[in-house]
Amino acid sequence: MLFAGSLFISLQAHAVTQVQASVDRNPAVVGEYFVLTVTADDDLSAGAFDPSILLDNFIVNRTSVGRSTKMINFKTSKETRWQVILSPKQSGQVTIPAFTINGVSSQPIELTVASPGTQTDEVQDLFIRASASVDSAYVGQLITYKVKLYLAAELQRGAINSPQVEGAQVKQIGEDADGTEIINGRRFRVIERTYGIIADLPGPLEIKGASFNGDILVEAPRRGGMFGFNESKPMRSQADDMQIDIKSAPASYQGEWLVADIAVLQEEWPTDGDFSVGSPITRTITLTVTGSDDSSIPDIDMPLPSGLKAYPEKPVRHSFVRQGQVVSQYSIATAIVPTKAGEFTLPEVVVPWWNPQTHKQEYARLPAKVVTIKAGDTSAPLTPITNVQTEQVSAGYWPWVSATFALMWLISTALWLNARKQQPSATPPKLDNEQHSQADLLALTKACKQQNASQILRALQQYFSAMQDKPVTLNQISALSPELKAAIEQLQAAKYSATPQGIDTQKLINAVKGYKSSERRITASAVAPLNP
Repeated sequence: MLFAGSLFISLQAHAVTQVQASVDRNPAVVGEYFVLTVTADDDLSAGAFDPSILLDNFIVNRTSVGRSTKMINFKTSKETRWQVILSPKQSGQVTIPAFTINGVSSQPIELTVASPGTQTDEVQDLFIRASASVDSAYVGQLITYKVKLYLAAELQRGAINSPQVEGAQVKQIGEDADGTEIINGRRFRVIERTYGIIADLPGPLEIKGASFNGDILVEAPRRGGMFGFNESKPMRSQADDMQIDIKSAPASYQGEWLVADIAVLQEEWPTDGDFSVGSPITRTITLTVTGSDDSSIPDIDMPLPSGLKAYPEKPVRHSFVRQGQVVSQYSIATAIVPTKAGEFTLPEVVVPWWNPQTHKQEYARLPAKVVTIKAGDTSAPLTPITNVQTEQVSAGYWPWVSATFALMWLISTALWLNARKQQPSATPPKLDNEQHSQADLLALTKACKQQNASQILRALQQYFSAMQDKPVTLNQISALSPELKAAIEQLQAAKYSATPQGIDTQKLINAVKGYKSSERRITASAVAPLNP
């Protein structure tokens, strides 16, 4: 019992008698991490150690705390260990001051801090290098900035941070490449990343090097044992800063500014050269450039002659890395709809660009193209109605008007036959066509409710084909009245647009009814002389 009591008193009387401080590397390097370890021989709270006195000379990262207890020959020893991740702010001799914990102080440490790049990279477990494609560039020119992270140890976690540049656009191009290199007989894993830098203004462009922050696994000896184990070691490395001279665009340059090493125009055109009125022709033009970002490529102007309408889609832009070169593409697909037959010349497509290698303006070209457009399947023109009155009749009214006219005609015909049985009767209007067109009008109305431009145009052709008792084209329907022409142009624009567009279906219905009303007034006047 006395022995247990004396042991308890001995445990309670234990206090801090020693504080030690050490670093895992000396010399250290500006901008790179090293670990400061502070130990005290007692079980203490995390707040017993204050690292704030280091802020003047170091960037203080995370601080971790660990505790351990050992008993050897009934003698208990306790330890509290703090590990602080530090990064020196400047080179030279720096003193890590003494740390006082519960009245006991450590010894100060004289630390040598080297400038970045003065320590040989090959002897480190991790380092980073960067290079730029040019020493001077033009405003808007793509500067290829390549970063290589070298690892001789296993990477546990970490991230590559992009270079910091003021007055320029910076973005990653493509995916990271993973490989290996052997330097002075030592094998390194290499992670390569490519950035594109585009300066906005002329003058010196300062690039603060890309950096890495993370942890690697290194082998560390086990205390009091034969075998080692892996432990996490924080690492930080930064590439050297650099400066690039940026020149303004030459005053002699004409056109929208584009800087590239190579620029080539290509075209995709239907192999079937049989084109007809109303049938869309899809033309795709692609501009491929090297040494330029896709966002720097201007929109391509493609004028068309009268008689051809263009409905371009939204351009597609993208960049990628191929064989160490940045390749960018601009592609635009256009639906060309002929509105009349004949021979048309598509003008030459020209894109000016500046070659930074030769310091001259050059041109990417597509030659002019001759296109022959044939008439539609039904080339006989329909007779347009002149002086069309856009009298609006409700959807349920005009069929009853038609029935009334038909009834009047039957009565008139019966009276006329009774009075003049010897005379041949006049040819009446075709009611079968009327019934078919009414059904197609209902189909057209249904398509309008669905707001589908393709279905509406198809139903419109069916309706007028039934009315005329022969197939008709959209171009022929457009010739019937200005209102129908405007409505069909709006539908074609909605059909071939890259972005959804609203369709004014009421405008189309009014145009159809307006044409039908005018046709009925002419029919009614033709029937009137049949009355005796």
